[in-house]
Amino acid sequence: MRIVTIGTAALLAWGLAGCDDGPRTGAPLADGARAVATLRTPDGADVGRATATEVAGGLRFTIDVKGLPNGTHGAHVHMTGACAPPDFASAGGHWNPTGMKHGSMNPQGPHEGDLPNLIVGTDGRGTVGITIPGATMVGLLDADGSALVVHANADDLMTDPSGNSGSRIACGVFAAG
Repeated sequence: MRIVTIGTAALLAWGLAGCDDGPRTGAPLADGARAVATLRTPDGADVGRATATEVAGGLRFTIDVKGLPNGTHGAHVHMTGACAPPDFASAGGHWNPTGMKHGSMNPQGPHEGDLPNLIVGTDGRGTVGITIPGATMVGLLDADGSALVVHANADDLMTDPSGNSGSRIACGVFAAG
């Protein structure tokens, strides 16, 4: 019985060794590009930052905020790198190069710019991160750039085009760095 167990373990190890197709989606890349957006309110107050980092098979987005109202807020990558106050409408709609519908719960979604809800505590701080498979830095930093927008309300993760997430309360333009 002992010989069979050792033989089975050896075959399993040999089989798994042959399955290495490179780094898994989301694995850090030593030379991965990075873009950062400083998030500001309509009155110009600095409330945090969003970072996009190139990882194996996509982009990793991380949002860190301070000084925002507590609660749940929609957070999205928008298709234009502009954040003109007071309503940040200049950021345009969600980043959606694949032409999908809004929301991770939508059977016809999501947009590439659809991120999870950002939960802000009573201390005004919140953090969220996600890897978007297939997203590229070239697409994010295209000719007109892109922006990260935080909304006043929670995203319902389904309703097109923005999940009923309400007004835009913070915005930042992504820049290579």
